[in-house]
Amino acid sequence: MRVLRDQHKMQAADKLKVGPEWRGGGDYVFTTAWGEPIHPDTVSSLFPILIKRYNKDHPDAPLPHARLHDLRHIHATTLLLAGVPVHVVAARLGHADPSITLRVYAHVVRAAEASAADIFARVIGE
Repeated sequence: MRVLRDQHKMQAADKLKVGPEWRGGGDYVFTTAWGEPIHPDTVSSLFPILIKRYNKDHPDAPLPHARLHDLRHIHATTLLLAGVPVHVVAARLGHADPSITLRVYAHVVRAAEASAADIFARVIGE
């Protein structure tokens, strides 16, 4: 969340610099200096470049190859494994129906169900 707060501070500073020419209106993470959203393809194409640059500066702790879209999957998987209800995760992902989320992340939900069964068995056995 700190990254988003920092980004919002930078956008607020940009807004003050630009003044009435400011074109921002949404709550976007990636924007131009005028506040307009950057096209998603631009961000996606920059992602491997950023990883490569990071890995060059941090050879002892390199990041694996990843696509920007992979962060969406990491986010959803982490939430589901943490027990966040599917309908909440679906809303965060912008899925119109939680059944879409269930289809895409069925393997994660099954893993969480197995974990719940283990917990239940352990509690019953005590």
